[in-house]
Amino acid sequence: MKLGAMLGDVIRSLFKTPITEYYPYQKKAAPQRLRGKLLWNRESCTGCGLCAKDCPAGALDVIVIDKKAKKIVMNYDADHCIYCGQCVVTCRQSSLSMPSTDWELAALSRGGLSMHYGDEADVKAVLAGLLKDGAAPADGG
Repeated sequence: MKLGAMLGDVIRSLFKTPITEYYPYQKKAAPQRLRGKLLWNRESCTGCGLCAKDCPAGALDVIVIDKKAKKIVMNYDADHCIYCGQCVVTCRQSSLSMPSTDWELAALSRGGLSMHYGDEADVKAVLAGLLKDGAAPADGG
């Protein structure tokens, strides 16, 4: 590059406004096709577990406590998820979705990236059962 051309670029840049984005304070809309955090609809889920079987990253775990009473718990590890959307495509009941609205998933520890969907009492029972069997808890702590 010639010195004259470079100086011309420098002088033009002096009179332009910066392109800096003030991200936390001014948020832009996410693209429509962006896959965000996995959401689960408990009412339409039958507990078949196809989503967990088809997940290439092993980020899902479906635990059926009582199929008749629809007591189902789903563990979702966002730190394992590769956001491919295969679980959403596989679900026959359309119980899973990955909306583009919830995509800011940063956390200070890995525990904040493990989500347990289901009735609160059922989730506590499943986590207590995992601890009693001697296995590590699902949230890593």
